[in-house]
Amino acid sequence: MKKIKVGLALGSGAARGWAHIGVIRALEDMGVEVEIVTGTSIGSLVGGAYAAGKLDDLESWVKDMDRWQVFNLLDFGLTNGGVISGEKVFKFAREKFGKLKVEELERRFAAVATDLYTGREIWLKDGDVFEVARASCAMPGLLSPKAYDGRWLVDGALVNPVPVSLARALEADFVIAVHLNSQVHVNDDDLPAEDQNPSTLAELESRQDKTPRERSSNQNVFQGFLSRSQDYFEQVKEKLSREPTSPGVFGVMAGSIDIMQERITKARMAGDPPDILLQPKLGDIGLLEFEQGSHAIKIGYETTMRMKKLILDDLQHLQERRNGGPKPKSNKKN
Repeated sequence: MKKIKVGLALGSGAARGWAHIGVIRALEDMGVEVEIVTGTSIGSLVGGAYAAGKLDDLESWVKDMDRWQVFNLLDFGLTNGGVISGEKVFKFAREKFGKLKVEELERRFAAVATDLYTGREIWLKDGDVFEVARASCAMPGLLSPKAYDGRWLVDGALVNPVPVSLARALEADFVIAVHLNSQVHVNDDDLPAEDQNPSTLAELESRQDKTPRERSSNQNVFQGFLSRSQDYFEQVKEKLSREPTSPGVFGVMAGSIDIMQERITKARMAGDPPDILLQPKLGDIGLLEFEQGSHAIKIGYETTMRMKKLILDDLQHLQERRNGGPKPKSNKKN
């Protein structure tokens, strides 16, 4: 009997990526054994830790993280192609979890990055786990590009936000994909025609608990981090008027990346859909709110457990097909 190889494709989403930990915990509680792990951006960091058997350590670190700890791990600088160099946090992770090689991990693992100059999708299947994750996480404009194997690499989300195709290439028979950005925006394309007008959108906004000023602030928490560092940025000045504040540079950057990833993901999924698609509702977590780990993990876990019956039924059905179909029921009476 040939065993089904289950692959897990962990998508991009920056701080929302801690939800991947909850997804993995739920799959473990279901008894689903994952043999192949692929990741893009934050998915490569969580996926690499999981493949190395270091998920307990990562989860403990994430849950203990607060805003100031995150801020202290950021090495600011505008001379390396990004606001943050990124070396400090990945060096810290390597010291905390140990030096790990992709080719020596407990599970088969690979990550996606993008060649900055050719635009090609690069599959990283060997080398230092944290160097691989660093390259895959290099969000344009925020985290500086990574020199790796003769290339300048940036965020894999530019070409493949949820790496289902890579999991298939690594010979996964059944792919569970985690898409983190599906609930971030209300797109005009997703609204009925009569709702695609300014007055209706204003009504939708007015039904939310938060004001436009508060929403802008939540989407741009990272700007608040940066404002505390007087060496790099002046303190943000609050307007006294009741007019909504304009999004800051990081709010615009984060929002644009959200939109881009969602559009690319839809296109890639249409051509190569996973067997199971998990879409945790993480719209209340900003891209850079890494201190929200416990909340994200809980959402990831609950979302996956709600899909338990479907996941287990589909796996059983595939296994039965591999074995020549379900066993016929006996008509014998005891």
